[in-house]
Amino acid sequence: MSDVQQQIESNPPLQVVFQSNAINLLGLDRAGMEDFFTSIGEKKFRASQVMKWIHQLGVTDFQEMNNLSKDLRTRLSETACVENLKVAQDQISTDGTRKWLLQLMDGNFIEAVFIPEDDRGTLCVSSQVGCALDCSFCSTGRQGFNRNLTTSEIISQVWLAAHLLEEEKKPGRKITNVVMMGMGEPLLNFDNVVRAVRIMMDDFAYGLSKRRVTVSTAGVVPAMDRLGDIIDMRLAVSLHATNDELRDELVPVNKKYPLKELMAACRRFIDKQNARSRITFEYVMLDGINDQPEHARELVRLLKGIPTLMNLIPFNPFEGSGYRTSSKRAVVRFRDILHQSGMTTVVRKTRGEDIDAACGQLAGKIEDKSRRHRRFAEPRFGME
Repeated sequence: MSDVQQQIESNPPLQVVFQSNAINLLGLDRAGMEDFFTSIGEKKFRASQVMKWIHQLGVTDFQEMNNLSKDLRTRLSETACVENLKVAQDQISTDGTRKWLLQLMDGNFIEAVFIPEDDRGTLCVSSQVGCALDCSFCSTGRQGFNRNLTTSEIISQVWLAAHLLEEEKKPGRKITNVVMMGMGEPLLNFDNVVRAVRIMMDDFAYGLSKRRVTVSTAGVVPAMDRLGDIIDMRLAVSLHATNDELRDELVPVNKKYPLKELMAACRRFIDKQNARSRITFEYVMLDGINDQPEHARELVRLLKGIPTLMNLIPFNPFEGSGYRTSSKRAVVRFRDILHQSGMTTVVRKTRGEDIDAACGQLAGKIEDKSRRHRRFAEPRFGME
């Protein structure tokens, strides 16, 4: 039994009470908020006022919003709410990484992680309850899939993290970047994710620049094209393999959108962005699987002509994965081949491993509706 499961079973779920008929303003972007106020006979400028109260000042009680009339505050209390997720567990790693286990109204649990660094503070946010893509090296995918998160459930992770970190009153504990790299495939929850991103970037909410919000995808090509058409922001692609045969096994969505189609979509996305844009490619290093010099050289050929930031990610083991972490020597050798080709390459530092907060380790606790029972106790690629 995992630490998360033990924590949940030893602490019964919180009683979460939501106002079923109220509109949760936490999940409305500027346009949605303006429509809401127009619908109740108010001016559009009320939207920016209330967004600032909720997201920047952390106020969830309408009666405390003192630049609104008493009558409006009363009407808001009757028709709307600001409902956040409930924190079931709050863990801090020895390296300062902080992870929250968050309870949803339906009894499922998701996770969000804050990673402090010298020059930034990155919040890793979940977009789904579980994940439907079943990547073989990812603990989240092994849990199965339940549903998409609503916009308010996505933004609640940002709201909670921002205000809980503020309570620490420590330097460097502020969100400067958000990455949609937590539980789930963001582009399979397209509308809610885009709406949440717009709130993150709104000057009356979190005011993050378009270069500080990143959506990650395993390669859902039609949604990549749609994303490029409607918003200018950073994109990360979970690549992990340099040929279709291997990627079909590691990232099963590749069977629907193989590498040739994925690379073409990456080029189209870049063409729609500004001249300084580049795509971040994520590559989990698996011992004896995808970490050989020939794989590095294939990667250089595959990404030729695409402005690239390559993130090499040491595999974070979990029970029954069937994989091992590449040796430091293999990672350095792989990195050097990419560097020599002129590709900007970073070896990602493993953070929060002692609290299962590292890349690929987020699991939460979900009621699986995908009927997936995929468990691998033994290595599947002939590793010794």
